[in-house]
Amino acid sequence: MTQTHATVDSALDPRTDALAGDWLSLRETAERLGIKTSRIKQLISERKLLSVRRDGEPMVPAAFIKDGQVIKGLSGTLTLLSDAGFDEVETLRWLFTADDTLPGTPVQALSENRGTEVRRRAQALAF
Repeated sequence: MTQTHATVDSALDPRTDALAGDWLSLRETAERLGIKTSRIKQLISERKLLSVRRDGEPMVPAAFIKDGQVIKGLSGTLTLLSDAGFDEVETLRWLFTADDTLPGTPVQALSENRGTEVRRRAQALAF
């Protein structure tokens, strides 16, 4: 069965909200990527980007965008975490929680082109 992952309607807990730091609306995300908002929605539904509702509006962590692009390796990592049973909020929490073995957070490692290590850890969660 194919699942479509769009924006989560559940409340984002304050701890996870704070971990993610700065947030972008879908319009702001589209502007940073130089594409239309409809394409952002498509990227979210294809699990190439992740958004959650904050104050009723879908928002994307600003850390997912670097130099006008979605950070390399994010899409594959999102897929691995979803396959491991993580929902969107759990995925955000995992991506933004420091891991001393990386070091730093998984999202920092992805933005520094250290995605192989991140994906290894995400794959291990499925077992």
